[in-house]
Amino acid sequence: MRTESREFLKKYLDNAAPTTFEASGQKIWLEYIKPWIDDYIVDAYGSVAAIVNPGADYKVVIEAHADEIGWWVSTITEKGYIYVTRNGGSDPQIAPSMRVNIHTDDGVVPGVFGWPAIHVRDRSKKDGPDLKSITVDVGATSKEEVEALGIYPGCVITFQDSMTTLHNDRFIVGRALDNRVGGFMIAETLRALREENFDFPFSLYIVNSVQEEIGLRGAQMISRRIKPDVAVITDVTHDTQSPGYSAVRNQEGDIGCGKGPVITRGVAVQDNLYKMIVDAAKTNDIPFQRNAASRSTGTDTDAFAYSDIGVPSALISLPLKY
Repeated sequence: MRTESREFLKKYLDNAAPTTFEASGQKIWLEYIKPWIDDYIVDAYGSVAAIVNPGADYKVVIEAHADEIGWWVSTITEKGYIYVTRNGGSDPQIAPSMRVNIHTDDGVVPGVFGWPAIHVRDRSKKDGPDLKSITVDVGATSKEEVEALGIYPGCVITFQDSMTTLHNDRFIVGRALDNRVGGFMIAETLRALREENFDFPFSLYIVNSVQEEIGLRGAQMISRRIKPDVAVITDVTHDTQSPGYSAVRNQEGDIGCGKGPVITRGVAVQDNLYKMIVDAAKTNDIPFQRNAASRSTGTDTDAFAYSDIGVPSALISLPLKY
């Protein structure tokens, strides 16, 4: 990976931009790709469509989603503990002991998800952490102290994290790989096309959508605005090689990191477009993997596919562990 690309990826991943608050990440992404675009649009909720060769008769979209999962402050107790609710598909079982940032109107307040020590818990009970039991501790001893920090119900919470690598850079570890790695991929695709002086016979829209994690909302809006002729969506999918995935491997697909992107087939994927992508990979000796989706892909592919009168759409995913 070239140095500039790596620096962009780290800056992009390390930045907190949860669902509803994607703007800071969108600015980082747009600033990176601006040298290679002709124009861009930003819709009312923050989805960005960067445009190359605007005004052509045919419109092609390559897309990713920009938001990450997080938490909302829900309730503050009289003793200063903060109960939360999900912002997207956040998992309460991984929350205990994780450090967090609470984003207030005046800045960031650090905190931690607390959990009782093992020797004081009732180990006869098999119940794990859930939304009713996890709380954030900011070191306050009263509700008034928490509120004095600028924290109130509706503040958004994200995990503290930073991009690192494992095993000689073979694996990237970091926040929001779902799906800022997709935003990285479409940005690098654009860069490669521009550096190769590709002659665009169509208008290319490089789209970074908001609010995917709460129901594909950003893609629903921007697809109706652009009205593309074809859309290729990028996202992540499950690497099913680790022991924790053995029980679902037959349903999720036998997918592994390092074996190439995953091309999905399913009812939301237009089959001629699917075959075109597969043929292109074969022609260019690009290794790839396949999987199947049933009634929906669960990604922005569904929003584009069923937008307005229908948009031929396809899904290319990057395997993601855990």
